[in-house]
Amino acid sequence: MGFLDTLFGRSKPVKPDLDQLFGVPSAALTLEAAAGFLPTGLGAVCFAAVEGAAFVQVEQQVRALLDADTARGGVPVEASKDGYGYSWLLARHSPEELPELVNDLHAVNSELEANGFGPQLLCSLVAFRNAQGQPLALVYLYKRGTFYPFAPMPGGGERRNSPLELQVNAALGNDLRLEKDLSRWFPVWGAPGL
Repeated sequence: MGFLDTLFGRSKPVKPDLDQLFGVPSAALTLEAAAGFLPTGLGAVCFAAVEGAAFVQVEQQVRALLDADTARGGVPVEASKDGYGYSWLLARHSPEELPELVNDLHAVNSELEANGFGPQLLCSLVAFRNAQGQPLALVYLYKRGTFYPFAPMPGGGERRNSPLELQVNAALGNDLRLEKDLSRWFPVWGAPGL
């Protein structure tokens, strides 16, 4: 970091650390004990699609990788686009298979990154729900290397349960690298799996 960066308060961006995703299963135990949330078995990766044959080929490789266990009863990955034009890949597992779900999310991120499409990666999320039906996602920001909770209010509409998000954030401080800048806790309205 140079003198001018220091003078103007700029800092180096955090390098993505995809291995942070492997902390989600232990964080899930804390989340269950502290707030009663259980994994749903759903997780998704969001990325900005790029035009061109190279990206299409990588996306097909990723889907083939995740669909490899469909012959043994696994559920194929679902691709979709949200209302903002971002692409999502949704992976499904049983709620007890959280480590396998995290492995799938890590594989998608790693494959896109290894093929030069890291800048297109936006976030990954793992979905949870409590007994009252409150949805919650642990969102991993690829470009920041951090997590934050996102809790949309049940019943639709674009409203958040901010007190719950702060409660979950406080509970998971020892389990995950959490995003300290609350302005980066972007809502992921329409995310598949929530």
